This record gives sequence, structure tokens and C-alpha cells, in this order.
Amino acid sequence: MNKIVQNADEAIHDIPSGTTIMLGGFGLCGIPENCIAALVRKGINNLTCISNNAGVDNFGLGFLLKTRQIKKMISSYVGENAEFERQVLSGELEVDLIPQGTLAERIRAGGAGIPAFYTATGYGTEVAIGKDVREFNGRLYILEHALTAEFAIVKAWKGDYLGNLVYRATARNFNPMMAMAGKITIAEVEELVPPGQLDPNEIHTPGIFVQRIFQGINYEKRIEQRTVRKG
Repeated sequence: MNKIVQNADEAIHDIPSGTTIMLGGFGLCGIPENCIAALVRKGINNLTCISNNAGVDNFGLGFLLKTRQIKKMISSYVGENAEFERQVLSGELEVDLIPQGTLAERIRAGGAGIPAFYTATGYGTEVAIGKDVREFNGRLYILEHALTAEFAIVKAWKGDYLGNLVYRATARNFNPMMAMAGKITIAEVEELVPPGQLDPNEIHTPGIFVQRIFQGINYEKRIEQRTVRKG
């Protein structure tokens, strides 16, 4: 099976309006910059996006928010995006805010084929409204359902032609679990190498989970809040 595509536009060519997409990254670290730009160019809309963050104004998922292509965000942290806030308060954007650990586990469960699980996180708060509650060992837990998506778009440091992926540092965040939870997983990598070039002991995502892969270009790798020490 040939998994290599030439660029981001080819990789996302069949993603339709109204679908659900997972997008890897933590803040602006490890986000699929090329594919996000391609989605903006494609102009599809009514998207449900599952991502830890909602980007920032004019970068990352902020691009898709600016063009009104996102209908709903399923996220954990959205505090860096003023346009996100404006759309939520005006009723233009639906949002499902999930505790970060719960979001990670719901995605991991989806990739592992586990339909649901109980967690103590969120019990006694608005997070628990409408959810099943059970007691285990004297503590109350709420039922959370797994998350999957029609498409998962991830960013890796290195990948090979077979789709094996290696992430670097903080970019090894939501990317590995999302790669497992998408029906079609698209990987953009900084370096694409022939099979055998990656140490099998260092591979984080086996190629069996990846359907398309390409070498990205022109990564900006912006920092949300740059903090420097005064001299």
C-alpha cells in the first residue's frame, strides 16, 4: 500500500464538510501546520474539531476559526484565542470543554477500542451533568465515552514510507493517541525517510495506524507565550 502523498492538499483532498477531525498538538507545539493551511484553502465548513487547544488568533486552528469553518470544538484549553471567545459568547460556535486528562483518555480509549470508562475527574461539577455515576471502593466516578474521528491529522518529527512515526519532545502529546483514534490518519512529518532508517525501538506510532504521509514544509513552530529572562 502506497501511503505517500505529495503535499497537504493531496492528503486532505477528500475531507468533506460536516465531518469530525482530530488535530494533534499541545498549544502550538506539534500541530499539523501544513494540513491546517490546506483545510483553509479547501474551504470546507461545519467541522467538528477535536484538539487540546483551539490555536491562537491567526495561527493554528485560529485560521479555521477566523474563516468560520469550525462548527464545534471539543477541547480542553482555549484561553489563548480571542476569536474563539467571541464566537462562543455570540452563539456562533459550539464548545465541549473537557478536563485535559479526561480528553486524553477518551481519545486513547477510542484508539484502543474501549467504548467507555469511569473516572473521578469532574464528579460534583458541571462536567458530570447527565452522566452515569457509580461508586468504586468508596469513591464516586462518572462515565465518559471514547472519542474517535473520521479523520485524524497528526504532526511528527520523522516518519518513513510505511507510516511509522517518531515524535520529538513535547510534540509527543496528543499526536500518538489521535493517530490511533482516526478512521483515516494523515501524518505530516519534518523528515520522511525510507524504511529501515528509523530505529524500531524509537517508533512511537506504528505504520499500521497511518494511511497517508507526506513531508511538510515551512514550519513556523510559533510559541504561544514567549518568556525570556531579563538581563
